[in-house]
Amino acid sequence: MAAFPPVEGRDTRHSAPLRATFQPFWFVMMDITRFVVSQRDKALLIGDYGSYRKQLSRRLLVVRKKLNYSSKGRKYTPKAPVTAEDIANNHEFVHLLLLSAERAWALGMHMRSTHTADGSRGVTGSTKRHIASKLQRAIKYATHLVNLLQEKEKSGALSKSLLEARAYQQSLRGAFAFEKRHWEQCLRSYSEARLLYTALAQSAGTKQDDLFRDLLSSRIDQSIRYAAHQLQLPRTISIETIVARHVQRADNVYVSQVLQITPNLLQEPGTTAGKFATGKSEDVPKTIKWRSRTVELGDADTAQALASVAAAQARLESFLSADRNSNRRAGAAAYDDVLLPSQDAVDATKTAIDELTAEGVAQGDPRMQALQITRTAVNYNLVEWRVGRNRMLCGEHDGATFESETIGKPKKQRADGEPRVAQEESNGRRLTRLKERVALYDSTIQSLESVKDFPGVAADQAFVSELEAKKAYFSSLRWVVSSVRSGLELTTADVWQLLALTPCMFTVERATKLEIRPEQARFLNDILERSVLQYRALVELEDLNTAKSKETSNKPLPLIERLDEYPSNGVDLTNLVTYPPKVQPVPVKPIFLDVAWNYIDYPGRPKKGAGHAVDGKTKDEAPKPESKKEAKKGWFGFGRS
Repeated sequence: MAAFPPVEGRDTRHSAPLRATFQPFWFVMMDITRFVVSQRDKALLIGDYGSYRKQLSRRLLVVRKKLNYSSKGRKYTPKAPVTAEDIANNHEFVHLLLLSAERAWALGMHMRSTHTADGSRGVTGSTKRHIASKLQRAIKYATHLVNLLQEKEKSGALSKSLLEARAYQQSLRGAFAFEKRHWEQCLRSYSEARLLYTALAQSAGTKQDDLFRDLLSSRIDQSIRYAAHQLQLPRTISIETIVARHVQRADNVYVSQVLQITPNLLQEPGTTAGKFATGKSEDVPKTIKWRSRTVELGDADTAQALASVAAAQARLESFLSADRNSNRRAGAAAYDDVLLPSQDAVDATKTAIDELTAEGVAQGDPRMQALQITRTAVNYNLVEWRVGRNRMLCGEHDGATFESETIGKPKKQRADGEPRVAQEESNGRRLTRLKERVALYDSTIQSLESVKDFPGVAADQAFVSELEAKKAYFSSLRWVVSSVRSGLELTTADVWQLLALTPCMFTVERATKLEIRPEQARFLNDILERSVLQYRALVELEDLNTAKSKETSNKPLPLIERLDEYPSNGVDLTNLVTYPPKVQPVPVKPIFLDVAWNYIDYPGRPKKGAGHAVDGKTKDEAPKPESKKEAKKGWFGFGRS
């Protein structure tokens, strides 16, 4: 067994038995790779390698306290190593070794990134030795973990757990050789790590595809390609071929174990077939065609990505043909399987161009020209798939016909036993769907506009006119949907003015190429013409009603209501009375009757006197003598004159 470093912080005098928390090792099996990748992603997403190292130190302190590994002030005392029995009792010991290795690796990467950012001196000799020592220390921790997991009887480890630990160890060895500029050893270590991770990805299933794909693409594949470039290997050689040629097969138990399960994993891909991380063989194209030009694919990664696109396209076509009435969102989700490899092809082409530019290759070089044509082709292919996904979400006829959705009947019955009626879609829900569709059209138009920035597109006038026709088609669709949306928010006149501009932007004869068929263009043109005529008629009806209401409001009152006025200009015999008569309020009785109540003799009212009433009194009434006022008395009863 190889020598291993002691774990920092362990007390050698602890004799208390650890907690018997044995757990089945299948949990540790996938935990090694996921644990390392998740720790790196969380820290590097918000910080750098320095913050990652600090986070690992805090996590190590927590794990040591949990495992009773604190040194209690004795920093330089000898530390007891982790044993296989410790791993069998508690899988946190695996995390302890992984955290120790990751902290040493993070410190080395932090020193490297710090000195690389300083462009004055770069990485000096002493710094290189310090970085190499930290990586060597990380390798020792990983090697110790592999040696412990090899004792399957004591540790209870499974073969897949051992393969994960071995792949992690080889990735660290590849990083160490990369820093030491030992390119042959770097290729051997990274090739074995990629082989093991590929085998693990096949056995893990589709749920772990993203985990291993990100792990391979972020560091391992880039390092393999750079090391191959330093060894002056041609770029046309794929990574699978490099791995098959440089992996060490002799006296390698791990590679032999993988080949027993998947014997075809190390077969070198020929000119028509290649092996991918998903374990499926796919046809690899050798050339790519853009418009009238055909160029060879000088980059192997781009060719592999295009092969994946072709395979995903075949699966998408079979899915759509098998279920034509499928849900729009399910069909749009099927497009994602094509968009991912298409984006990989774009990224691979850009990486190849950047590498040639860094090497000082001129733009007029045939390799650079071929890559520029490839870049335009793969970028336009990606735009086409994005537009196709948007059209799938828009629905039938590219969303030209917008129909209200009927809300399904509730399953719960009413209390009175009456059947429930399906509710109609509310205006708020319709507006939400219309806004989503307008956003899809805007995204499509923006994608088509970005095509003009691709290399060689601006000089192709025929292709530019074709792009303008496609843009006009989707712009017309946007105007149609916007008119439906505006019909719920604006007036009819505003909608008509909105639609009146649309036919000027779009003609049937121009949009007759590629995915836009002539019948689709004619259908859209018919919808536009019908919509313009419909809203024009509605505006005319509104104008007639408005004019009629104005005439009614300006007509004078009938003659019967203006008897106090002399008709000096003659009498309008058509405006004598209001017909049909309208209900109008009238007073119950005149006000003057209440005022003259005491002055008018009403029938049946008795008369008070024969004379005329003057100031409320008759003439026959004699004035009454005034009563004598009583004299005032004083305080004590006697009067006072």
